[in-house]
Amino acid sequence: MKQLTKLLFCIFLILPTIQFAQNFDKAIDYLEFLGDEQNLVTKNMWKYTKALAHSKSDRSINAKRENLIKSVENAIKKIEKANGFDGEDYKNKVLKHLKLNLSLLKQDYAEIIDMKAVAEQSYDMMEAYILAQRLADEKMAESQAEYETNFYAFANKHNIKIEESESDLGKKMEISNQVFTHYNDMYLVFFKVFINEIYLWDAIKTNNINAIQQNSSALLDASKEGLTLLETEKGFKNDNAIILATKQTFQFFIDEAENDIPVIVDFLVQEDQMKKIQEQLEKTPERKRTKDQIDNYNKKVNAINKAAKNYNKTNQSLNTKRQTVLNKLDATKEKFLERHIPKD
Repeated sequence: MKQLTKLLFCIFLILPTIQFAQNFDKAIDYLEFLGDEQNLVTKNMWKYTKALAHSKSDRSINAKRENLIKSVENAIKKIEKANGFDGEDYKNKVLKHLKLNLSLLKQDYAEIIDMKAVAEQSYDMMEAYILAQRLADEKMAESQAEYETNFYAFANKHNIKIEESESDLGKKMEISNQVFTHYNDMYLVFFKVFINEIYLWDAIKTNNINAIQQNSSALLDASKEGLTLLETEKGFKNDNAIILATKQTFQFFIDEAENDIPVIVDFLVQEDQMKKIQEQLEKTPERKRTKDQIDNYNKKVNAINKAAKNYNKTNQSLNTKRQTVLNKLDATKEKFLERHIPKD
């Protein structure tokens, strides 16, 4: 199951448009210099966000992240080398903002990437992974808010009039953040149920009948709870595609637990009983074997042959249905991102 690796973060870098109220050339020049550096960072951030939404290549996504880190590092170097205007106070505040972003990109988001590798081992790990993304996003948002406060304070101090308007990139970044929030929320709802199916099939692979029954029951309960929860969820801008596809997946899990897993359990039980009967028969010398023993053995052979036939048929059908429903969910999520996150 493709996981959710398209799920990281967005930075809002909304660059105000500067209009001349009075002719303070040096202050204007300094703001424009900083704005140019921020623009480069924002453009690389947008390329990274697009890669998260549209690229299927982890290498391409990581390359965009590395380019983003380099653009922040270059911006810091240029600003550090340039003289501040009216002292170093505003310059240091801008550098604080950029250095925090750089730290988040190099450390917090690097840790998030490491968390991704183990996130699918449990719901708690997946929840922690997505929570870590949100906390890092919040730190960036707080830093951005502080940056904008300092920007306006500097402009007011130097009598520069600011026309508040979001750049095209700013709007795209804001939309992307909202899209990924809905995407991640829906993935957590899905994964809370799906992890039970992962555990179920781990049990089936080891022929652990008790674990199969326990995890099948857990999957059934979780799927029903998931369907109830989805009834209260709202789509993103009236787009309910992910919700509907997730519902279909949960309905498949319910059918799997109620109708298909019992067939698998029956075969495993029959197989276990057959082994015991065969072992007991083999321990008994041929001349001492009773008619009841032989009849019971032959009866069990017929039963297990029938169970094996049902098992093979059910298992083949189940694998096909599972692959279809999970592929459909993946395709739905990809199309959802394509519809709502701009490519240009």
